[in-house]
Amino acid sequence: MSEADFPSRMLYDIAHITRFDYGAHVKFARCNLRLEPIDWPGQRLESYMLRVSPAGRTTPARAEAGLANVTRLTVDEPVRRLTIESIARICVDRLVPAPMAGDPTLAEIAAMARDSRDITAAGPASYLFPSPLIPLDREIAAYCAADLDPQRNALEAGIELARRIQRDFEFDTAATLVDTPPHEAFAKRRGVCQDFAQIMLTGLRAAGLPAAYASGYIRTIPPPGQERLVGADATHAWVLLWCGPQRGWIGLDPTNGIWMASDHIVVAVGRDYAEIAPVDGVVLGSGAQEMDVSVDVAPVTDG
Repeated sequence: MSEADFPSRMLYDIAHITRFDYGAHVKFARCNLRLEPIDWPGQRLESYMLRVSPAGRTTPARAEAGLANVTRLTVDEPVRRLTIESIARICVDRLVPAPMAGDPTLAEIAAMARDSRDITAAGPASYLFPSPLIPLDREIAAYCAADLDPQRNALEAGIELARRIQRDFEFDTAATLVDTPPHEAFAKRRGVCQDFAQIMLTGLRAAGLPAAYASGYIRTIPPPGQERLVGADATHAWVLLWCGPQRGWIGLDPTNGIWMASDHIVVAVGRDYAEIAPVDGVVLGSGAQEMDVSVDVAPVTDG
């Protein structure tokens, strides 16, 4: 079955559970939670619930950068454990894109992005330049340039680069850490979805193209005849390439070599991971910390 054979409309129940175990009582914590999926073309949030136990106060907060729904969590009584449960039902209705004769070229996209007066977090100009976690890199730029001839159809060039990264790099959860810079993963030719997205973003931005870091989930499709494994899913990262005002942002997944379509759920969009990390903040305590994250993305079959 090809990617285009999957239905465009899907309904998902998503459970994202983060558990912290502390070596000693934590006296105070203040965290930013970016767990509620944003409004984005092709998806609609049906319901959402956030639970924190055993203690904690939550209040809405403003996103300092990127596109994210931010909740501020404050814990001001001693705790040894903390569980954050994010529960969402979301409808995704997004067709697989296809390059067309009228699409802009990469050169045209670069020019339109430079001329854009949209300075919001969704505007292309915000994603043209290097960011703290995704700096310019000559080797990565040269590698990606093979697919980025300025006169190529933008969508055609984007998916070819995503597919080449998927072929050339090995998925290896032990190869990198969350703070591994793109050049290290590139040198190893292995890593995880964050690494592959950062490598592709480095190359696109080096070519003068507006490219954003997308964070969210992807449905796990089990092999034929096998049961879906509950809890096998994880947070996922991929790339958004702005393809002009008519096409807008087009999703490209270099980990799987596919388009963003009905299997992808967008939670947040930014220049890099630091702007849209699911959980970050400050914890005051003297002991070690262990964190366990489980994500379950379950298609709803009863409508």
